[in-house]
Amino acid sequence: MSKVTEERNRRLLRVRDLMDRSYADALDVPTLAGLACVSESHFIRTFRAVFGETPHRYLQRRRVERAIWLLRTTDRSVTDICVEVGFTSLGTFSRVFHEIVGESPTAHRRRGSVGPVPSCFAHAWLRPASTAISEKRASVSQH
Repeated sequence: MSKVTEERNRRLLRVRDLMDRSYADALDVPTLAGLACVSESHFIRTFRAVFGETPHRYLQRRRVERAIWLLRTTDRSVTDICVEVGFTSLGTFSRVFHEIVGESPTAHRRRGSVGPVPSCFAHAWLRPASTAISEKRASVSQH
């Protein structure tokens, strides 16, 4: 790996760490690209090439992951959880949640809490896959 590639990957990892820590904040591509010291379009392309999804989709997935945990472990309303994880619109939250998880937040909550399994297994099973959307769309288009 060249030094240029290594330095680029370090900057992208720093930005992704920031997204992980501040997922509920209003993060935008110009700010994130500035932190990575590249242009917006270059940032989007390289982020996708390195991590397999766009920065926007990564941030949405992180927010939905946190929402899944809150839905299963608290009795707070879906609207409160929507706002806490960083969405400003309940409609957008529900649409994105359904795209990533495959069911509505309310239907997901009805499943109840996770049974007594090690947390690493529960986390792996409940984590939405970034490829689930394309697989779901492919199955819908076949019908």
